[in-house]
Amino acid sequence: MSVKQISIFLENKAGRLDEMTAVLSANNVNMRAVSLAETDGFGIVRIIVDDPYAATTVLKDAGYINKLTSVVIVEVPNSPGGLNRVLKVFTEAQINLEYIYALSAGKKPENAYMIFRVSDHKAAEAALSHAGIKVLTQEDIAEL
Repeated sequence: MSVKQISIFLENKAGRLDEMTAVLSANNVNMRAVSLAETDGFGIVRIIVDDPYAATTVLKDAGYINKLTSVVIVEVPNSPGGLNRVLKVFTEAQINLEYIYALSAGKKPENAYMIFRVSDHKAAEAALSHAGIKVLTQEDIAEL
């Protein structure tokens, strides 16, 4: 059930993100979510796209170092306590969070979507499903 996230390593200079997204745009790859974290000298861009395999191919062909990783994307009620309910599931299952970021609500504004990089995505998916929390698939992402 996990979704593929692409991590792209970029030099920390003006225009590099623009250049990378231009490659995706020129190849008709639609980004659904983006996160940028910088460190000394370079940045890591994490993206969720409609077609991760096409995106990694065009990025590699354009000279970008990138890596596919599995993440868990969860539908969270867009109301107070929605995120906390999900976090409690992770705590109870003793699943460590490495990082989180958000995804556009798409066609369902009553919900938000959160992307979680966890220590064990299969255990996380099982715990979330057991708790009645919707976990998105790669197909769900393509339809947003």
